[in-house]
Amino acid sequence: MIIKTFVEGPIDANNYLIIDEDTNDAVLIDCSDPREEFVKEIKKTGVKLKYILLTHGHFDHILGVDKFKEVFGVDAYISTEDLPQVRTSPEMIKMFTGFSVSGVKTINHFTKDGEEFTFGNSKIKVIATAGHTEGGLCYLIENKLFSGDTLFYQSVGRCDLPGGNLRQIIHSVKDILFKLPDDTEVFPGHGGKTTIGFEKKYNEILNM
Repeated sequence: MIIKTFVEGPIDANNYLIIDEDTNDAVLIDCSDPREEFVKEIKKTGVKLKYILLTHGHFDHILGVDKFKEVFGVDAYISTEDLPQVRTSPEMIKMFTGFSVSGVKTINHFTKDGEEFTFGNSKIKVIATAGHTEGGLCYLIENKLFSGDTLFYQSVGRCDLPGGNLRQIIHSVKDILFKLPDDTEVFPGHGGKTTIGFEKKYNEILNM
């Protein structure tokens, strides 16, 4: 398995291209920007993109979806609970950046807790982790967790935006993610990677 990280979009979100080395099939976790340079970087890898898997519906993780669906002919998946976030993304963009930008036209494929996506000889498991948004999702492949804006290095996702819920994110992190093996590598939606074992000792959520 090969993991390539692309930092894209107006708030520098991590986009992860995960490649099955045996078949060259790949999935893209989050899709933050429609810019041509980002599209070209994915094309240069020569992979067969199978899915776009979205961790949640905030604009800084979904802005490239329409462009990538058009170019690569793939479907994007999100939780149904985060459709309100997708619909209100133009308002959120303006609030955060001051610019008026069109949101995503359509996301009409959905996934939920426990489902699996197969690409090549690899599988990704969906883990529901509400809190940052109503329908936040993480994706687990082998011992690698793609945590979106649920879990960061020594931190967790903010809960003061519409759809956020502090009680839920505490449950999602402490009762779900912290049950994973300590050596699980965490690839967050922003910033550098960490491990479950490290976060169980040093994450700010321990004091919440």
